[in-house]
Amino acid sequence: MSDENVTVYGIPNCDTVKKARAWLESRGVAHVFVDFRAHPVGEARVARWVEALGSAALRNTSGQAYRALPDAKTGWSDAEWAKRFAADPMLVKRPVIEVRGEPVMAGFRKADALEAALG
Repeated sequence: MSDENVTVYGIPNCDTVKKARAWLESRGVAHVFVDFRAHPVGEARVARWVEALGSAALRNTSGQAYRALPDAKTGWSDAEWAKRFAADPMLVKRPVIEVRGEPVMAGFRKADALEAALG
């Protein structure tokens, strides 16, 4: 599979991002890595992630950025979450992986969803 088909978004020092990239490499799957802290992805792309995966699946609830949000966050709409994710990528669960331009997962617990998307 060419590197244009798989894109991994995250930060380079994240253990889960490292694990996902190692998994891809061990299977010979070339990919593009985007450090979304250094290269923000923009609201349109984040909105696609939210539409495909849901805002709950994208929330990095264990991070300091999430814990620093106001308690009102529990009532936010997907549109509000998309704005927040675009403004602060540390709120996003890492990595977000796209296959052929479509978001397929946030986080990397079960590789079976990624394996299915890779076909």
